[in-house]
Amino acid sequence: MPKKPTADLLRLNDQLCFAIYSTAHAFNRTYRSLLKEMGITYPQYLVMLVLWEQEDMTVKEIGDRLYLDSGTLTPLLKRLESLGYVTRARDAVDERQVRIRLTPQGRALREKAECIPPELAVSTGLSLPDIQKIRDDMIRLRDAMNAHLDEE
Repeated sequence: MPKKPTADLLRLNDQLCFAIYSTAHAFNRTYRSLLKEMGITYPQYLVMLVLWEQEDMTVKEIGDRLYLDSGTLTPLLKRLESLGYVTRARDAVDERQVRIRLTPQGRALREKAECIPPELAVSTGLSLPDIQKIRDDMIRLRDAMNAHLDEE
């Protein structure tokens, strides 16, 4: 069987990475309009999702959940603090750690955000089982790639 020319392997639209990258842009544009009323960005929304699950965490714990380093996370947290959604304070036991806690306003924001997942689902044009399968496939892909990198 003849080999495919190398150029075919490098077609943009055949790249998994580009499909994911361009889909991420579509998600960002969609979330931008959904989050506009709340006055937060998509990365800030992700932080809020983590804190709505557990509202007292260290910066490191949040970073681990979101795969973000503290240099990326700190400006997001400062902005959320300036909006009145979180507080940042040194840990009483270990002053090297900064604890992030929701404010009452941050807790109340959760109610406004409850419409976002259903609205996003509608924007995909996919069924809930299809959305769940894609999410599960993406998590498997992410975990496999991280495991491969950790082996190197």
